[in-house]
Amino acid sequence: MAEPVALASLALDVALGWPRGLYTRIGHPVGAFARIIGWWEGRWNRPALSASGRRLHGLLLMLLLIAGTAAAGLALEALARLWLGRWWWLGIAVLAWPALAQRSLWQHVRPVADALEADNLPVARAQVGMVVGRDVEALDEAGVARAGIETLSESFCDGVVAPAFWLLLLGLPGVWAYKAINTADSLIGHREDRWRAFGWAAARIDDAANLLPARLSGLLICLAGGRGWRTLWRDHGQHASPNAGWPEAAMAGALGVALAGPISYDGQVQQKPWIGAEGRVAGAADLRRALGIYLRACLWLWALMGVAAWRP
Repeated sequence: MAEPVALASLALDVALGWPRGLYTRIGHPVGAFARIIGWWEGRWNRPALSASGRRLHGLLLMLLLIAGTAAAGLALEALARLWLGRWWWLGIAVLAWPALAQRSLWQHVRPVADALEADNLPVARAQVGMVVGRDVEALDEAGVARAGIETLSESFCDGVVAPAFWLLLLGLPGVWAYKAINTADSLIGHREDRWRAFGWAAARIDDAANLLPARLSGLLICLAGGRGWRTLWRDHGQHASPNAGWPEAAMAGALGVALAGPISYDGQVQQKPWIGAEGRVAGAADLRRALGIYLRACLWLWALMGVAAWRP
């Protein structure tokens, strides 16, 4: 029997999230990655360097970040085995718990649904603006609902499935190396001139790290929704990301709504292809239904982690 490390970490995350008291006192471990990446970006991503020089520095940053994180994870695993004896796996589950975001994602998206259902569009815009990068000031109910559904779907992969996947596969070094990669991609893996070269390695490594988890996320959402398979296979390639389209297309199909479409960033409208174009316009009820599908998809993930833990 394998030790249920991933299952225990998922349970801790649901029960506790990341307590406000801990956040107030020590912040969150991902914040340490952000500070490290920001410090190196300020020193290595110099405009005077050529594009190839910045790309090389960005690659070196990622290699150092991944190697350092993995080494720290290995050391912590060794200490857990040394100090905790037969309960070493529970210590690793505790150390991996902050890398998961089931409860946090629910807590961020549910207030958006609550505000929409109360016909309080300004509050709904403010709430969804805390979790998306698009312009929210002019969003109508449908725009807010789409934004909430899309971030719920994509973050199901980034914040739940992928960390659990890498924890199951490679233990503590795997889950925290993934969080380092994902944090780097969110900070520097952009196409704007400042980051295009320096963040190239971060974006490509993140694409590789999410390759299998994204597809698993789409399958879990379809299982949880009881439908959506056709939209998943047909529209996953409509997204600019090679991975984000899988959970978003699955959720669009499961709900029967259209996602993506025109989106404004920094005052500039981008004409993104529709995902689930034949679906209806999303509304408050659809965002609430998406939260239900999200909960059931998490339960499917729990079941999968349980099977992996107690396999012969």
